[in-house]
Amino acid sequence: MSGVGLGSIVPDHRFAAEVQMPSLSLTALPVGSTAVYPGQGPCRIGRAVKKVVDGRGMMFHHLTVLDGRGGELFVPVEKACAIGVRLLMKESEVPELMAHLRKRAKPADNWKQRSNDNLKLFNSGSAFDLAEVIASLSELRENKPLSLGESGTFERAKRLLICEISEVTGEPKAMVEEQVDQVLNEKTAISLIVLNEKTGISLIDPPTL
Repeated sequence: MSGVGLGSIVPDHRFAAEVQMPSLSLTALPVGSTAVYPGQGPCRIGRAVKKVVDGRGMMFHHLTVLDGRGGELFVPVEKACAIGVRLLMKESEVPELMAHLRKRAKPADNWKQRSNDNLKLFNSGSAFDLAEVIASLSELRENKPLSLGESGTFERAKRLLICEISEVTGEPKAMVEEQVDQVLNEKTAISLIVLNEKTGISLIDPPTL
């Protein structure tokens, strides 16, 4: 999956026209505040810096990625309104987000379609779309192992979602990850119970010797 490189200059946003959430201008946000950059998650806003590109000086917003891996983004000031940056979700939205993770989500049968769907969801900038990626891929892995690429997509979506919830609630990322994993494990257990009821074959209890 393609994405914005860490420590790179960001010229534009490929799916700006498909962003569903209200976007903000980085210029309107004070230095030190946190905003969510589509596909990269929560970022700390730094001071604008000047860089020379193709022989001419340009001003860039300096963003520090907060997902635990580190990294920086430099966004052209003139493109700041087009990239779909948004404020953090409200803490009151977290329970609804967790409920969204519990929902059944049927992924596309074709891996190319799944890849396209997940790319668009990543770049929408919505925390609920990240939850959709996680829910659909967790559903897929109930039936078969995820490919290397889809496993990476699942872990990336989970990491970005955990980071935002942590920023919103103030809880450590490790604690948020436990909560997310518990929700996913409960959903898997319910799926196995339903399957057991339909087939009469227990997939939960070990066989009796």
